[in-house]
Amino acid sequence: MRACIAPTLLYSDAMASASIFAWPRLRFTLVVSAAFGFLLSLGNQTATLIVMLRAVIVGCAILFVFGLFERWPKQPPRWMPRTVLRLLGIVVVIPFAAAFAYTVTTGGHPDLVEGSKKMQGYIHLVVTSLMFAPWIAVGAILKQRDLFAREQAFAFDLERSEFERRVSDARLRLLQAQVEPHFLFNTLANVQALVDSGSPQASKVLTSLIAYLRAAVPRMHSQTTTLETEVDLARSYLELMQMRMPDRLQYVIHLDPAAARLSCPPMTLLTLVENAVRHGIDPSEVGGRIDVDIWIRDARCVMRVKDTGVGLNSVSKGLGTGLDTLRERLKLAFGGAAQLSLVEIAPHGVCAEISFPVRETHS
Repeated sequence: MRACIAPTLLYSDAMASASIFAWPRLRFTLVVSAAFGFLLSLGNQTATLIVMLRAVIVGCAILFVFGLFERWPKQPPRWMPRTVLRLLGIVVVIPFAAAFAYTVTTGGHPDLVEGSKKMQGYIHLVVTSLMFAPWIAVGAILKQRDLFAREQAFAFDLERSEFERRVSDARLRLLQAQVEPHFLFNTLANVQALVDSGSPQASKVLTSLIAYLRAAVPRMHSQTTTLETEVDLARSYLELMQMRMPDRLQYVIHLDPAAARLSCPPMTLLTLVENAVRHGIDPSEVGGRIDVDIWIRDARCVMRVKDTGVGLNSVSKGLGTGLDTLRERLKLAFGGAAQLSLVEIAPHGVCAEISFPVRETHS
């Protein structure tokens, strides 16, 4: 019941805010009234301008009543809808408005006696107004409601879009919050393995890790970052991993200068690089090589990370939650325009590739 009443109240409030004699309404009323007055003057001995003036006076009175009952009462009784109230007001005011028009145009002596020519003209004016004014009013009411319905639909669309955007932002923040502990725990586990093995590199790696995290963690909270920043973070991560396994990890990073300022979700490249280290190079006894290439092709940015690790078939429990989370984040950031693929390389290794539309970062 409330859902039915609410649009009606909104419609009434919106109509009440309009001026009774707003220029578009007044202009329409003057034009239509003058046209009817001109038609009534045909074959009439009274001057055309006088007849047109009478019709304009009646039209303005109709407009006043139409606007008055559009505003008042603020909430009409249930047994008298506002539309019926306005039409009834028009019907009632027409005879009085016509009499007033004749009084004004005759200098206060309308002489509306039975059988006189003025009475005939008065009757013609009243009858013509009663025949056409209510229908014109109905057309105006329907136009108002159609315009209001379209404005409400547009407003609802904007509100829904804003709500969907907020939901997407909230989901993106949640996914980024999931990425943070996932990345940190994996990195700390690598440092722990180095410490447990008694490597003399442990202290140096830990110092580098602290410096890296001070730069990386604040960027995790951003909604977008640049590929140049992503490459810097990935390079720092690979340097740390190379300290842990210097004889088993080699890497090369190539970033097309034209792609350096393009935007992407934070931790995109780092997720692919970490995945290659954790599931490709680390499980391999001989280690391997990681090649990172980023370039622009056909108005799309292509991000490729290849490793010569153990490959997909050697990973018994899948590739963890990192790539699943990354897919969801790419979907939220680019809709269906982003693609992520994993391909096994012979004789061993994996190629992970991401493609998304080019978007410049505005500073």
